Amino acid sequence: MTGLPRRRVYGSDHDDPDPYERPGREYVELVGGALDGQLVDVTHWTPEERATGAMLITDDGAYGAGGRAEYEVRPCEPGRWDWVGDVP
Repeated sequence: MTGLPRRRVYGSDHDDPDPYERPGREYVELVGGALDGQLVDVTHWTPEERATGAMLITDDGAYGAGGRAEYEVRPCEPGRWDWVGDVP
């Protein structure tokens, strides 16, 4: 494989043979927390939805199975969302 390593897309199944970014899709990168380095597919999100960030389910955060990791849009860099913390 050439170029940069491919990054996993949040929400892809563990048995998905190709859980990585795909051409023609729009993604934001998660920075920090349990989901660091993963991508969120925001292709069909409205600008308002993208501006609010997200609370994403993760089993690897401080609250274990069913807990959530909160991410907010990085100022001046909307393609990256920073981890705010974990919530139950």
